[in-house]
Amino acid sequence: MGKGGQDFGKQKEDKNPRPSDGDVFPAWAKEIQECEKHFGVDRKLGLSSADVEKRREKYGWNELEKHEGQSIWSLVLEQFNDTLVRILLAAAVISFVLAWLDGEEGGEKEITAFVEPLVIFLILIVNAIVGVWQESNAEKALEALKEIQSEHASVIRNGSKVPSLAAKELVPGDIVELKVGDKVPADMRVVELISSTLRVEQGSLTGESEAVNKTNKPVSEDVDIQGKKSMVFAGTTIVNGHCICLVAQTGMLTEIGKVHSQIHAASQSEEDTPLKKKLNEFGEMLTMIIGVICALVWLINVKYFLTWEYVNGWPANFKFSFEKCTYYFEIAVALAVAAIPEGLPAVITTCLALGTRKMAQKNALVRKLPSVETLGCTTVICSDKTGTLTTNQMAVAKLVALGPKPTILRKFKVDGTTYNPLDGKIHDWPTGRMDANLQMIAKIAAVCNDAGVTHAEQKYVAHGMPTEAALKVLVEKMGLPEGSLGAESSESELLRCCQKWNEFESRVATLEFDRDRKSMGVIVNSRSQKKSLLVKGAVENVLERSTKVQLLDGTVVPLDENSKNNIVKALNEMSTSALRCLGFAFKDELTDFESYDGDEDHPAHRLLLDPSTYSSIESNLVFVGLVGLWDPPREEVFDAIEDCRAAGIRVMVITGDNKNTAEAICREIGVFDDDEDINPRSITGREFMCLPDRKAYLRQSGGLLFSRAEPKHKQEIVRLLKEDGEVVAMTGDGVNDAPALKLADIGIAMGISGTEEALNYTRRVNLIY
Repeated sequence: MGKGGQDFGKQKEDKNPRPSDGDVFPAWAKEIQECEKHFGVDRKLGLSSADVEKRREKYGWNELEKHEGQSIWSLVLEQFNDTLVRILLAAAVISFVLAWLDGEEGGEKEITAFVEPLVIFLILIVNAIVGVWQESNAEKALEALKEIQSEHASVIRNGSKVPSLAAKELVPGDIVELKVGDKVPADMRVVELISSTLRVEQGSLTGESEAVNKTNKPVSEDVDIQGKKSMVFAGTTIVNGHCICLVAQTGMLTEIGKVHSQIHAASQSEEDTPLKKKLNEFGEMLTMIIGVICALVWLINVKYFLTWEYVNGWPANFKFSFEKCTYYFEIAVALAVAAIPEGLPAVITTCLALGTRKMAQKNALVRKLPSVETLGCTTVICSDKTGTLTTNQMAVAKLVALGPKPTILRKFKVDGTTYNPLDGKIHDWPTGRMDANLQMIAKIAAVCNDAGVTHAEQKYVAHGMPTEAALKVLVEKMGLPEGSLGAESSESELLRCCQKWNEFESRVATLEFDRDRKSMGVIVNSRSQKKSLLVKGAVENVLERSTKVQLLDGTVVPLDENSKNNIVKALNEMSTSALRCLGFAFKDELTDFESYDGDEDHPAHRLLLDPSTYSSIESNLVFVGLVGLWDPPREEVFDAIEDCRAAGIRVMVITGDNKNTAEAICREIGVFDDDEDINPRSITGREFMCLPDRKAYLRQSGGLLFSRAEPKHKQEIVRLLKEDGEVVAMTGDGVNDAPALKLADIGIAMGISGTEEALNYTRRVNLIY
């Protein structure tokens, strides 16, 4: 069983430690054996029950801290933390007391005297009720983080497997098994790859637009969160592969825990909106003026309630009338109450509510009324890229096929930004007359593919890898060649073309994607009972293993240097446009697999069990074409940025994605001009944090781009802008955006993912904080 439990984590003395980069063991930078030694565990046996108890006593449960919300009474008191409101409250109290004292006289005067203070009290009570209702419904960001945490995990303890352990019971050193579809329950070091590859969707945490490959090999200690390839993080999802991991951090020490802490810290330093600041200034000035005037009015009438006689030139024999003094004091108070615009809070609230209604008509939901006014005062917009400026849905933008000669390439532009097969078309497409080369591309894209697309609640949703889902949508746009596949499926079937190709080419075996060869292959059995290999992957790698090319009419010719250079040139053109390129190839000569039908006793089956043989199987390929995919910008973004520029609002893009992709998108949407030198304006989050004068860098006019930005980088940028007097709006859709959303003067949660998991709208929604 795991030893060393008593020595583990001696660097921590706090029973409930807080996240700190300096005191966390860098598991991603250490060899597996070193990690096991540090955590005192054998990955084959797991921790013992005694070790688990000791570690839980030291580190607590694997869950995020629960912060006590404001009590109802503190929320009520907050509503009176306003100068005008306090003045009204004081005036109402004084009026009420005086009315009570005068009430001894009885009659009509008693009833009418109470009308004014009661009306003021009613206004203040209604205003407080509205404010408390807004505040009590405003804080959900921290709860949303808890919703994305995993609930169960498959763990090895005491030498045996526990298939479904509550995720909150995990402790550092636990050995966890992860498969496709699992949500990662803690920050963990990958110690063993059971499948040949492991890919994780971690965009909500890091801002990356694609699923990333993970490894069990150590990486440099001096890397950002995106570079920690040997770590999987709590709240992310396994989209491909099977692995064994070692729990490195739990609870508040995870990356999600750090985000949680940053959100909580930001919530403790909320500032007044520009409107409230102006109202407070107005209230203080009004208080001073009214106070002086009321004092003068009272003093002018002092001769009516205070008289005296002069004796030897000096005032003497003073006579004071309390009744008259009270009377004139009432006049002064009445003047003060009349001068105070008690209807102002109600008028402001009504105007903001009308603004909220107008914004709702444009799919913008406002959670706090002052946000409407703050939005109008914005001077800088800091925007996330993935899922905010872009759709967060992969789509094919360009298709390149071979022509009648090896040196001639045909290029097709593909429209569409969603997973809806009817969204967009392929320009200059030979509908119904697909040649042999295009048919082969469609076949590979449909069959060498594990993804799917479904339609529910007016949305098209990808299942599996987004790039593969985009390829299936491309196949639907390509259509079916006339008469080549027999009777067509019903028009109502979403992926009818892909279904037909899979019926025609039945899969026998799969050569899983491998990070070394960077390709995926499937062995299929056609209706002619002839085996063939279909391959898709990184264009350079597929091209390197290809010896021939297929031409327009299906003819196969040798791949010469000129043909190869043409293909590489097309690849470079698409890569510089931020397109992720995939190449397609096939192979008909499969001697070892001619009689293979999936039988485990067949000699060829042993080749499939060893991923190191995949490269040799995928050799001497016939190259047929390539496609360029991207996460396309939203259609409305370009005009929105132009409107911001015209209004004098600066736009800064802060993303966790890589620099080249982010720069290309920023040129596409108009943050930068096509021919503009953006080197002085494009920087990584880490480079920004190392600048000697970060505020000076942020003062540059025009757009700025921050790539590879972590949540703390985004929060720091927003903080510095606010300190410099800017009114900052932050837009984002992921967990990594939540701290900055909370800290900004106005936070805008885009879409249906990230910090507002509970939102499940069928159309695009912007939630304004």
